[in-house]
Amino acid sequence: MAYRWRGRDGVGGSLSGLLAGALGRMVPAGSVDDPDSADRRGGLDAVVDCAVYVGGRRQPGNGHYAEALVRARRRRDGFVWLGLHEPGATLMSEVGRTFGLHELTVGQALVQGHRPAVERHGDVTLLVLRTARYVEHTELTDTSEVVDTGDVMVLVGPRFVITVRHGAAGALTAVRADLQQRQSLMVHGPWAVAYAVCARMVDVYLEVAGHVEKDLEGLEETAFARGTGADVQQIYQLKREVVEFKRAVLPLQDPLRQLVERQRDDVPDGLGHYFVDVSGRLARAVDRVNGLDDLLNSILQARLAQVTVDQNNDMRKIASWAAIAAVQTAIAGIYGMNFDKMPELHWTYGYPAALGVMAAAGLTLHRVLRRSGWL
Repeated sequence: MAYRWRGRDGVGGSLSGLLAGALGRMVPAGSVDDPDSADRRGGLDAVVDCAVYVGGRRQPGNGHYAEALVRARRRRDGFVWLGLHEPGATLMSEVGRTFGLHELTVGQALVQGHRPAVERHGDVTLLVLRTARYVEHTELTDTSEVVDTGDVMVLVGPRFVITVRHGAAGALTAVRADLQQRQSLMVHGPWAVAYAVCARMVDVYLEVAGHVEKDLEGLEETAFARGTGADVQQIYQLKREVVEFKRAVLPLQDPLRQLVERQRDDVPDGLGHYFVDVSGRLARAVDRVNGLDDLLNSILQARLAQVTVDQNNDMRKIASWAAIAAVQTAIAGIYGMNFDKMPELHWTYGYPAALGVMAAAGLTLHRVLRRSGWL
């Protein structure tokens, strides 16, 4: 554990600090006597990137978000893009005060699992999207995780855009790198970032749907294989994953429709056709996800029907062998009653004759049942 000297005034490191520390005491760095240290470390970890853009170009430097906002407001075409990943309450409260966010917006940004939506809080628009990620796996089991979901919130203000991401899925590093190469798009300001995030999420939906389709094709091939067919639990597990994926994709239609129909008057005119393109791709993703769900329902019902048929076939086989055994039991039971007067009871060949009748009856019944398909 690292230690530092701290005096009564909290100054350390210099000669005066050491002298003050001699009068004070030695404490661990980041201990309970420095309650803000953990929040500072968590805040720095939560800030993925913070940059100022002027005229569609990123300005040099990565300062504090408060300083970046001041710099952006000095330029007519400047704005700040602050990226956060699972921020804590302290950091989010500071960000809210700096950017003038509504307390409801700050509270929503701290919690994950929201339904996709677009809301207006004052002069800030909150756009919520669900993220998705395909989880690689060697084989599908009844506990396999196929689709991992999270969410990302895009807070669009007059001179800033804040992206808050929860979960492992939906990293926006590639989105930022791509946008910085498209100055003609970035000149539209914060809403260009909102469009790029929507486009990235929809593209990921299509990618994940393609991977799930391959899993479904493999499951479909083995679902009706006798002996080694897919278990119902495996089909149901994949259906649960598809339902989770479906909950991420389908609800985004209404927020995008509002943006396309220009129900948000702060969306720049030049971005209208971009959102139309995203809405079209989302429609394809919705169709693919619905198709996956419908096909899974069909496979599950067919597999359940096949299990029922297999059980009926097994019961028919059991009943057939029971009938064959019943004939032998009946003959042996009759001749085992030890009556004095019975046909062929004192005949020399009575015993082998009885065995022959039993064998002939069994073979005849077996042949009849086999022809009828019971065996």
